[in-house]
Amino acid sequence: MTSSRTPGDKLLFTPGPLTTSATVKQAMLRDLGSRDSEFLAAIEDVRSGLLQLAGVSQELGYETVPLQGSGTYAIEAVISSAVPATGKLLVAVNGAYGERMAKIAEVHGIAVEVLSFSEASPVEPNAVEACLQADPSITHVAMVHCETTSGVMNPIAEVGEVVVSGGRSYIVDSMSAFGAVPLDVRDCRVDFLVSSANKCIEGVPGFAFAICRREALESCRGQARSLTLDLEAQWRGLEANGQFRFTPPTHALLAFRQALIELEEEGGVEGRAARYGQNHARLREGMARLGFQEFVPAEHQGPIITSFLYPQDEGFEFERFYDGLNQRGFVIYPGKVTDADCFRIGSIGRLFPSDMDALLSAVAETMQDMGLKPKSAAVT
Repeated sequence: MTSSRTPGDKLLFTPGPLTTSATVKQAMLRDLGSRDSEFLAAIEDVRSGLLQLAGVSQELGYETVPLQGSGTYAIEAVISSAVPATGKLLVAVNGAYGERMAKIAEVHGIAVEVLSFSEASPVEPNAVEACLQADPSITHVAMVHCETTSGVMNPIAEVGEVVVSGGRSYIVDSMSAFGAVPLDVRDCRVDFLVSSANKCIEGVPGFAFAICRREALESCRGQARSLTLDLEAQWRGLEANGQFRFTPPTHALLAFRQALIELEEEGGVEGRAARYGQNHARLREGMARLGFQEFVPAEHQGPIITSFLYPQDEGFEFERFYDGLNQRGFVIYPGKVTDADCFRIGSIGRLFPSDMDALLSAVAETMQDMGLKPKSAAVT
């Protein structure tokens, strides 16, 4: 397969929004009313398709709740709906997106404790267990699956066992992993898993979703601290008439239904994981040849996004580097870690190994323009 870049578009090597296929974009080229039977069928296709990707079903006691807005909107809906007034949230943090979950809790007046880890290391299940044993007031635990601050993959299944053994409820932000990292929500013991349309499923921005254990979702009734972000009320509305409570992102949902079809055609989550893995391997090898060092140790690094340290060369300026790539049609991302100068390159979206090769050629050309000489780095 080769890239499906639309003429005139730049390739997006970011954590989202991502490069999408022409057919996903074409799916938006029509108008449907929010009460149209065809659109309601699309919503149902999306809801059931997401449960299938998560390895669960309504028969097994799980539900999908789509919500308007970005992934953070859905994270806020879950936290502000699931944690009761008497509850307390523990957030295991090893990056900016874990910190954001804690901030959401603080804004809503929810008691919250932060368990911090290095941005280059995964969350440690034993540390979570010790924290739960020390504080019986904690009712919910939240963490990020793939922390896109750095690219670290966190052990959601292992932490899930600790959470359930401790009798707590479990919230997982799988924004940048769901759809490309095989998982079974039930096996991972997750009560609320959140992701977004414009990540690994390769849809467009406009809505996010929570995959919920039904009993946990039902327990949210009357707890929401927001009208529009009331997770349980959104679910009840969908179950009653198939509709969103407020104006739905019709075009984004039509694009997402097409994206789900294309994911299945690629071989499902396993097939997409294989392509992203190939992209990531090609990127790592090529960047090492050009002298770039990775921020995260290989054993903790996922295939979604990779943080690279700035070269130890006074001639390197990220803005010039970014602009040079941008002018050549390639968009990367600035760094987000707090204790190192980094930039990030994503391996996800409608990208293929040939696109990674093209990016690497552009990196080499940009370095030459900047007067930088490659110094090969080892790949572990």
